[in-house]
Amino acid sequence: MNRNIIYIGIAVLVGLLGGYFIFGSNDSTQHNHNNHQEEATTDQMWTCSMHPQIMQTEPGDCPICGMDLIPAGTKIDGLSADQFKMTENAMALANIQTTNIGDLTTSDKNGITLSGKIMENEEANAVQASYFDGRIERLNINYKGQEVRKGQKLATIYAPDLIAAQQELITAVSLKESQPILYKAVRNKLKLWKLSDNQIKAIESSGKVQENFPVYATVSGTVLEVMSAEGDYIKQGQPILKVSNLSTVWAEFDVYENQIAQFEKGQQINITTTAYPDKKFKGTISFIDPTLNAKTRTVRIRTNLNNSDHLFKPEMFVTGSVASKTEMTTQPLVVPASAVLWTGERSVVYVKTSATEPIFEMREVVLGSATGNTYTILNGLDNDDEIVTNGAFTVDATAQLQGKKSMMNKEGGKAMTGHEGHIEMQMEVSKSFQKDFLPAFIPYLQMKDAFVDSNASQVSTFAKVTNKILKAIKTSNLSTVEKTHLTNSINTLDHLANTEELEKQRTYFVSLNENIVALVSNFTELNTAIYVQKCPMANTNKGAIWISKEKEIRNPYFGDAMLTCGSVINTIK
Repeated sequence: MNRNIIYIGIAVLVGLLGGYFIFGSNDSTQHNHNNHQEEATTDQMWTCSMHPQIMQTEPGDCPICGMDLIPAGTKIDGLSADQFKMTENAMALANIQTTNIGDLTTSDKNGITLSGKIMENEEANAVQASYFDGRIERLNINYKGQEVRKGQKLATIYAPDLIAAQQELITAVSLKESQPILYKAVRNKLKLWKLSDNQIKAIESSGKVQENFPVYATVSGTVLEVMSAEGDYIKQGQPILKVSNLSTVWAEFDVYENQIAQFEKGQQINITTTAYPDKKFKGTISFIDPTLNAKTRTVRIRTNLNNSDHLFKPEMFVTGSVASKTEMTTQPLVVPASAVLWTGERSVVYVKTSATEPIFEMREVVLGSATGNTYTILNGLDNDDEIVTNGAFTVDATAQLQGKKSMMNKEGGKAMTGHEGHIEMQMEVSKSFQKDFLPAFIPYLQMKDAFVDSNASQVSTFAKVTNKILKAIKTSNLSTVEKTHLTNSINTLDHLANTEELEKQRTYFVSLNENIVALVSNFTELNTAIYVQKCPMANTNKGAIWISKEKEIRNPYFGDAMLTCGSVINTIK
């Protein structure tokens, strides 16, 4: 019996020791595993598949759409202070694309490629003015672009001074034999007012006073600007029309400071255009600007082009190529406009610093001239840099969320963990420009509602009305930023108005809103709050914005199909 008790005690002791080693070890392993998991969870970031700007340190629901957050990546050590990393998942969701600058910049050691545009020949410009005081009773030429022929009637003017002069002439005719000097003086007075001999003879023979007088064109050309309207009271010498003869035009190019020595008057230049890609034009350099533009560090050169076929239109972009006198060691760097984020004071580009990982950093750049959809980079990038060419705003948002240097924060700062703001372009917009621009909101909002209703015909109609208001804005006192966004808006509205294919219209609407929102976000003269809204699925999942006067989402990019998809990303008060 005692021996059995001893055996049982030994068995119990062995069992306890075995259990300790087995389960105690598992508990320790589990404890260590939990510690590692907790540590990993601390480093894990969470985002929304529909709203990649959302970045939180804990899992949960998206504060915008309520969807479950998904892993976005971890906080990575070992990067420089300015660098940050994105996950492959976030890159794919935002459709972020990068391009090597070497693939964008054409290097031609045997020639120099220049960007420029067509301008009217200022030597062929003329102003048609009134030669006497009066009131415009009828204006026969009343819109820009109209063709005018020499001798064509431009306007009819009621002129009280001419009525008195005609009465003097009729009286002087009866005294022609006795007082020839008086007759000649009265006749010459009318000729100084540009009345022809036939008009004067008609007054003399009829003996009747003519109340309204025609004004005839003294040159042929295309109307650049209508400077008066019917019913206006005008003074002698006041302009009625500005006319240019576009049978010859100028092609103007920007030459960089380090290239000036390569150019001289009389040098041949080959010209190509986007409008006629299969045609090449030849010209010779007729003018080199004696002054350097201090902002762009460029000199303007010019060539005269024959335009008898009217192929060239003022403001048309052209490319020039000249043979280099010496081999050029460097070529200007060219990047797509989509790669550049512009705050009004600073221009930034995001560079992918690793060939194998999605690691980025912000670079400030100095912009040169803009041609079409490209910018020339004067400083800040190297030829072998790989830059973000699509999705730059999303990359910038990631930089802000991680507290890195970004478009709006050049020094970096505290990392954000939620939807804490809207990225917008900072600029000063003059009050006069705002006043001229605001009437366009009414047809713009009607156009937006037409998109919601998927009514292509109405979209085209309201696009024309909006465009008419924007085209009436005088650009002479606008800043470069204001003028650029206004011009882009007008060009996009032209496309919108000239098509009734709804999908094409919605594509143009994306571009229109990018320019209008950039301007309106800086308005200070609004009478009521308006809302900038965004649908992350529009524009082939790249996201697209629009303006609304109500908080309620009514999506113009999908209409009934996804009427409430989107969110308010900024309120302009």
